[in-house]
Amino acid sequence: MTLKTIAVDAMGGDFGLDVTIPGALTFLKQQTDAALILVGDETKIRSALIKANASLERITICPASEVVGMDEEPTSALKNKKDSSMRVAINQIKEGQAQAAVSAGNTGALMATARFVLKTITGIDRPAIAKFLPGRNNHMTLVLDLGANVDCSSAQLLQFAIVGSQQVAALSPENTRPRVGLLNVGTEDIKGNATVKETHQLIQRSDLNFVGNVEGNAIFTSEVDVLVVDGFTGNAMLKSIEGAVKFVGTVVKEEFTRSIYNKLAALIALPTLKGFKRRLDPRRFNGAIFLGLRGVVIKSHGGTDATGFCFALQEAYKAIKADSITKIQAGVAQQLATLEE
Repeated sequence: MTLKTIAVDAMGGDFGLDVTIPGALTFLKQQTDAALILVGDETKIRSALIKANASLERITICPASEVVGMDEEPTSALKNKKDSSMRVAINQIKEGQAQAAVSAGNTGALMATARFVLKTITGIDRPAIAKFLPGRNNHMTLVLDLGANVDCSSAQLLQFAIVGSQQVAALSPENTRPRVGLLNVGTEDIKGNATVKETHQLIQRSDLNFVGNVEGNAIFTSEVDVLVVDGFTGNAMLKSIEGAVKFVGTVVKEEFTRSIYNKLAALIALPTLKGFKRRLDPRRFNGAIFLGLRGVVIKSHGGTDATGFCFALQEAYKAIKADSITKIQAGVAQQLATLEE
């Protein structure tokens, strides 16, 4: 059996080994055909594994002497920390030791390092941060870019549409023609700024299954499979969604604890409330992929817990299993050739 190997930046994130090690061990129990390369301070990693009474089966430790700080400048990390756990983890992909890398570390540094080490797919200018967000009827919409590129040209937004469509098709083989939508302030073709209007025309000329402009609620109405947006707007939208989910949870809790009658009602509604909490648990959707690179790199939320980190590892595993990079490369070449005709 060929193992699917993921390199883990064991030192990254707000909590480092306290999260990455238990998350990694849970993941290995769930996926028996996976192996992990734990990258970082060897002494500390071994100590954490011993403390967890963990078996070293399907685990390799790869030493790295440095750690990238969560607030460190990306250019500084790239130039001055060539032996960081983050960089060494990504190097494992380049050297053929792993098929993916996962880090909860500094997003900017991770993107800069991954782009420098792995390079982008031919025809793709910049990688985009892409993430699946939940909608109606358990539908998942892939949204990109979520913050890697604050300023995007129409050509780059077209590239995001292509790599996003290919990623969805790779992960869901039954969906050969993913529906692609362009985020706008309205569905009419005449709306939007100059870049969005030009992007609309470019995607229309492609061979993608383009459904046109969509508004922000398209994620939750499940009318598209891929939602294309520039990084500035995408990141603001993501943070707004995260804030709204927390706000709704807080309001529900406040209302059900407001009086004795409300508390009794909460007991009756407990199964429903648990289901509500589970469906909107942000940990279940942890793990964003850097699409457009010649390798699978997953960014875990820096403040997540072990459960959330395990889900980020699952995202890497699914991408490896689907051979998504090979399929994206082929799809990009085909789409760009179509546009040149």
